[in-house]
Amino acid sequence: MLVVFKRKLSKNIHKFKYQNFAKILIICGLLCLLLLSGCSGKKQIAQQEVTKITFWHGINPPENRDIFQALVSKFNQENPDIKVEALYIGQPDAQLPKIFASVVSGQPPDILWFVAQITGKLDQLGALLPLENWLNNSRIKSEINPAMFDSMELNKHILSVPFATNNAAVFYRPSLFDQAGINNTPRNWSELRATAKQLTQDTNNDDRLDQHGIFLSLGKSEWTVFTWLPFIYSAGGDLLQGERPNLVNPGAIAALQLGADLVKDGVAILSPPERGYEIDNFVAGKAAMQITGPWTLAQLKATDIDYDVFPIPVAEKPAAVIGGENLFVFKTNPKREQASLRFLEYVLSEEFQTTWALKTGYLPVNLKSQQSKEYQKFVAENPVVKVFLEQMKWARSRPIIPQYTRLSENLGRAIEASLLGKQSPEEALKRSQQRLELVFGQ
Repeated sequence: MLVVFKRKLSKNIHKFKYQNFAKILIICGLLCLLLLSGCSGKKQIAQQEVTKITFWHGINPPENRDIFQALVSKFNQENPDIKVEALYIGQPDAQLPKIFASVVSGQPPDILWFVAQITGKLDQLGALLPLENWLNNSRIKSEINPAMFDSMELNKHILSVPFATNNAAVFYRPSLFDQAGINNTPRNWSELRATAKQLTQDTNNDDRLDQHGIFLSLGKSEWTVFTWLPFIYSAGGDLLQGERPNLVNPGAIAALQLGADLVKDGVAILSPPERGYEIDNFVAGKAAMQITGPWTLAQLKATDIDYDVFPIPVAEKPAAVIGGENLFVFKTNPKREQASLRFLEYVLSEEFQTTWALKTGYLPVNLKSQQSKEYQKFVAENPVVKVFLEQMKWARSRPIIPQYTRLSENLGRAIEASLLGKQSPEEALKRSQQRLELVFGQ
């Protein structure tokens, strides 16, 4: 009897332990499922709360793209509720079809990096988010260099903000100047032409010129127009009379004639079409001078060559053109627009502007950045930057009008035709003017 009782007791104990163990396992499993479900839910909520915005750009050279990507990554880390995806979509002229197609299809990027002269066309399409309300209520407005506001405004609205700024000057190879016995850099157009002749040489005595005085931009692109406009402005020329195109003027004719003369003298290397920004010939010593800007400093520092800079030679008055790109915010939805504005404030900040200027050579648009100890030390260590800072005192913005792309393209056509010797500068400008009058209407 006792043995039977013990067996039943033992069996019941095992049954109790097994049942309890099973219950414990079920409870633990349910808890894990709840925890996992909760974690998954939190993860999903977190993902839903991250606002993703796209940033289209054509930043060049590649070294500068890497610097920008590092700054974007820093912003994303410090702002976990926003993710900025920066996409390189080619050089500015190649971007235009993509930009307009995205707007027409209703799928634009959130932010666009582009020259300010596209403002009028994008405004006509009703694609841009006006920025004045945001900027007027932001502390960052007082930190923006006042010289930049002309490029930001159209029809009393602020439609873009500057990414960074620059202007073009003449880079040159001091060692090649020394070898040619040149002690001074050219200050005016006649000196520029004479210097280019003196620098053009057959250095290896094979009866072929292997070193030319200057590298000139060829093509119809905005880059070509940007590098030639300072010469037009210096000679007293302009592109508009009121709101109408006016290419056939003495200043424009004189500037294109200077280019034609340099080619005729045999002292110039013409760039491949639409590639006047490349500096390979300058680095290789095949061209002793080239018109470009401070954004090339990072690229030049990566080489072992000597270089220096002098201002655009003067015809009648000093001239420079405000360069650099602006940032546009497209109309999307409130969350993405607000996220875009936060990124714009970061780009305009002293932190971003100082880092970008120190690493790329661009001029900061933030006044605090310009005055910072870090930047002033950089200028002292890189005296070439002083030339560009000085030229900002008289630099002008290119026209901000809806038909600017047509204006620029036709000026580019005239430049190209005159450099290639297809037409005289005056005839080339007259033909471009005729085309523009059809575009703008009588």
